[in-house]
Parts: sequence; C-alpha cells; structure tokens
Amino acid sequence: MRAAVVRAFGGPEAVEIVDVELPEPGARQVRIKVMASALNPVDAGVRAGIFGGAGRQIGLGWDVAGTVDAVGPAAAWNVGEEVVALAHGVAAPLGAHAEYVVVDADAVALAPASVDAVHAATLPLNALTAVQALDLLDLAPGDSLLVTGGAGAVGGYAVEIAARRGVKVAALARAQDEEFVRSLGATRLVDGADGSGGAGGFDAVLDAAVLGSEALAFVRDGGAYAGVIPQAQPAAERGVRTTAVEVASDGVRLAELVRAVDAGELTLRIAGTYALADAAEAHARLAEGGLRGRLVIVP
Repeated sequence: MRAAVVRAFGGPEAVEIVDVELPEPGARQVRIKVMASALNPVDAGVRAGIFGGAGRQIGLGWDVAGTVDAVGPAAAWNVGEEVVALAHGVAAPLGAHAEYVVVDADAVALAPASVDAVHAATLPLNALTAVQALDLLDLAPGDSLLVTGGAGAVGGYAVEIAARRGVKVAALARAQDEEFVRSLGATRLVDGADGSGGAGGFDAVLDAAVLGSEALAFVRDGGAYAGVIPQAQPAAERGVRTTAVEVASDGVRLAELVRAVDAGELTLRIAGTYALADAAEAHARLAEGGLRGRLVIVP
C-alpha cells in the first residue's frame, strides 16, 4: 500500500509517499481501508521533529474514516462496517495518511450516518481533545468558560459541547467570527484583536489557541485552566488549577460524539481535500494558516 511518512524532519517537502507492506491486525485490532483522514497541526509537529524520532520512518495522520477490511482475534468488529477511529501516536512507522491503517478495536466507533467520510474524518482527534479537556475542567451547568480559538477545530467542538452541558460559554475569536461562534452556542465574543472582554472573570479557560499564561489571565482566582498540549500548561497562580489534555483513543466516547453529529449537535467543517499523492501540498497549505475547518487527505 501507499502511505505518507517522514524519514527526515523538515518543512512540507519532507513528506514522502512510499510503498510499504500492508499491515496486518493483531489481537484486538482491526484494519481499516481509509476513505479519508484529516490533516492536523500535530502532523506538522511530527513532520518538523517536535516529538522526536530522528533516524526512523514516522507515519502521519491520526484521524481515520473508512471501512473495516480485516479483523484480528478477539476484535468485535465485522468486515465491511463503516467506522471512524483515532489512530493515536506521534512516532509510529505508519499513520492514517495511508491506504490502510491498523488500530486497536476499542478505538473504533461506527461512522456517523448523516455525513460522508470526508466530514467524518474531521471528528476523532479534535472532538476527543475537546471533550477530554472539558472533562479535566469538570464544569457544572451555569459555570462560565472561555474557549480560546473558539472558531478553530478543537475550539469549535469545545464551544458546542460545553454549551450543550449548560455551561455559559464565551469564545476568544476575531470579530469576523462572531456570527459563527454564536451559532455554536457561545453567548459572548471576546475579540482576539484587542483582548477586551473581562480578564479574570471566567470560572475556567479551555486554551485551544495555545496562548498559555495569556489565557490564564482570563481565569478568576481559584478557577481552572486546561491546555491542549500535554505537559505544556502554564504554572499555577492565584489558586488557579492548571492542566493539559493528553488525548487518548476512546471508542466509547467517540461513539457518543458520533451520535451528537447525527443529532445535529456538532458542526463538521472541511477546508479542502487532497489526494494522498498530494499530501506535501496539503502540509504547505496548512502552514499558510487562515483555515476554517480541516484539510482532509483522501487516498
């Protein structure tokens, strides 16, 4: 099969399409024929060497939407089922930007019935990151939350999920995104251009924009902060509890998110699609920034 990998760190030009052996599922694993796989900032970090792995082949791609193609022993899935999954890992030799991918069976959920595979491929990593970060904050209905990067992929899911839990959500975003973040459930916009809007007034911040201590300033004394890069949260101050999510594959939670998609409660956004052969071009477009939604690799 063909797969997108890096064998030397660098810019978008470091992405290679190589021929590799078709992977075989082991016990409690399934092989998925990939129909679509989102391109995320973490893939750019892997490509640039942020997570290490020098001297090895490293696969790209964490999100997968596709069809179960082969099943290992004790894996409770059937060949032909349409599924989504998070193929977790920053230094594995193969990822989901490939024609096939092997994942643990408990990372898999049935695909949404209401959207195509391209849209479904934008769900696993970003939505699981959002919901697991919200779990860390442990907010109650009526609590106030600021989501930085509220118009982004992780931030957008966080706004929708928190609002449906009864949390009072504000979004840190640019003025031109106000209509969009309000459509997700934000009751208030904090304009990222001028930083106005109630520093220190929120019970918690979910820092999807990775602002660090700048975002911490929006939290009241004794509140909570959750970041989206593992172990990269700012130091605690003023009694504010700080933590960061380390996203984990979770087929049960992913199935809950799929049900939310089918109920019209989560918004899936596509910025563009690229063939697997053009993965380097997709990385170059990601590096340009300014996207609303995810780029998706379609083998």
